[in-house]
Amino acid sequence: MPPRKAKTKKARAPARPETPESAVAPEPRPARRRAKKTVVILSRKRALYSTRRLVEAIKQHGHRPLVLDTLRCSMILAKSQPRMMYRGVEIRGVDVVIPRIGASITAYGLAVVTHFDMMGIPVVNGAQSIARSRDKLRCLQHLTRAGLDMPRTVMAHDRSNVRKLVEEVGGLPLIIKLIRGTQGVGVMIAHTLPEVQTIVDTFWDLGQEIVLQEFVAESKGRDVRALVVGERVVGAMRRQAQKEGEFRSNIHRGGEGQPIRLPPSYVEAAVTAARTIGLGIAGVDMLEGNAGPRLMEINSSPGFEGLEKATGQDIAGFMVEYALAFSEGKQVSTVSGR
Repeated sequence: MPPRKAKTKKARAPARPETPESAVAPEPRPARRRAKKTVVILSRKRALYSTRRLVEAIKQHGHRPLVLDTLRCSMILAKSQPRMMYRGVEIRGVDVVIPRIGASITAYGLAVVTHFDMMGIPVVNGAQSIARSRDKLRCLQHLTRAGLDMPRTVMAHDRSNVRKLVEEVGGLPLIIKLIRGTQGVGVMIAHTLPEVQTIVDTFWDLGQEIVLQEFVAESKGRDVRALVVGERVVGAMRRQAQKEGEFRSNIHRGGEGQPIRLPPSYVEAAVTAARTIGLGIAGVDMLEGNAGPRLMEINSSPGFEGLEKATGQDIAGFMVEYALAFSEGKQVSTVSGR
């Protein structure tokens, strides 16, 4: 019997030193190219500061801006096929709309915004929310329901009892506002009862709706503008009336803006106000009361030239980033059926 061969052990390869996972370089992933989106800005004038800045910001983010004059948009209704024409050309391939609807074209502007929504195109500020913000009394009703503080306000059509209405807002002096005024237009201060009666009678005879509002003396001709984008305040300034005795601090009326860091109570009030009215982008105006912020009004198409200059913040960039994220969220919601 042949002798058995002795077993030989195979030489093992030397063990590799263990390497922690964090030290292993991940394999490079192919870069994903973002699809270029078309962002519509509804604006009467391309040369306006806010419109120009939004166009710049959209381009900086690598997307395509399309400025449409709201009044040149033609709406076509057909069963299950709403369409829109612009100067005779059908509008297609839009990913998201940023409305900049001026007060003078509110009715037609709301119809255009609604039509984009009917076409399944995400709109940053919806028509219903814009309408709420434009009607000062309706807006304040929603804010009051949300528990936010504001100057005492009265609306009535009974001109025979003006003295009682004056008492309800805390006496004289008081503020008289047009329901749909903007940029400080249609806002007056009355110091005597005959003055109140004359202003009220004049506007009612002209068919204008007005509100009487408490004069917050401690504000001293200044207010706070906070610009809300999504769920945060991206910039804020204190606006001060330039002329002595002027109580309106709007930048359009010569007011000066200084950047400020808002206390948490003001940030919370501004964000809550925008959310309550349903606006993704909003300018929220507040008075600095002795007990904290007092809401004045909300602007659904806030100008931000003064705010960018005062704060140095890229407000247009924040708006565009929100609009792009909003469009993606809307598309996901539509696909998933939520």
